[in-house]
Amino acid sequence: MPAETDNTLAAFLKDRRARLDPAAFGFSGRRRTPGLRREEVAQRSNISSTWYTWLEQGRGGAPSADVLNRLATGLMLTEIEREHLFILALGRPPEMRYKPTLGVTPRLQRLLDCFDACPAFIKTATWDVVAWNRAAAIVLTDYGKLPAHQRNILRLVFGDPALRAKQSDWVGMARFLVGAFRVDAARAGAVAEVTELVDELCLKSPEFAKFWKENDVYAPSDGVKHLQHPELGTFAMEYSAFAVDGRPDLGLLVYNPLDDQVKDRIRVLVKQMNKRA
Repeated sequence: MPAETDNTLAAFLKDRRARLDPAAFGFSGRRRTPGLRREEVAQRSNISSTWYTWLEQGRGGAPSADVLNRLATGLMLTEIEREHLFILALGRPPEMRYKPTLGVTPRLQRLLDCFDACPAFIKTATWDVVAWNRAAAIVLTDYGKLPAHQRNILRLVFGDPALRAKQSDWVGMARFLVGAFRVDAARAGAVAEVTELVDELCLKSPEFAKFWKENDVYAPSDGVKHLQHPELGTFAMEYSAFAVDGRPDLGLLVYNPLDDQVKDRIRVLVKQMNKRA
């Protein structure tokens, strides 16, 4: 590993060690410098004092992922600091630790609501829809009328006849979604968490079981979606997927209708929905 990288890692460790209050961890004694001593960080991280000292001196080679996780705990690092620690030490981020979402912030909801003619929603790594705008309720699905456990994209695609009827190529769309779902779950470290959902859908839908066994993977980033909508007619929408910074458990999808007249009609329907709310 280059010395410059070692020195950057050493500087980061020293800085984070200096920020910790010894009294908060039950350590006492007079100190010439702020923060914990090296041996105290090593004790909290369950590694040897010698090994930790070498890391702060840029010696000893690259630490393992296990050691880095211990250091992240010992130094009380935030998730973004833990990611930075891995990048400095190994040149890559850590493996994802999936955490079920507790919802979205008001700021994210206001962002969704800014898209007056573009359906947009936020989904988890297990593809539960946790926030959406009025345009999505009109064009895609009115998630607010569904129980929370039914607001899952795959449950709707493989279990809702009305949604299926809107698709101009349901088979192609469904096969793509299963492959994209597989990628999303793996990226978020949620493979174990989706097992129950996958088993449920395999039992309920022969089509899902078939697509899942194909083991295809697709990039869930962007494309074109064609709809046959009962009120808006047949039209196409470009869609783009975005990561939510600081929330690896969430993804934002925005659909942009290609027909300006369709957009205008969506705006009218959104205004009508707002008046009824």
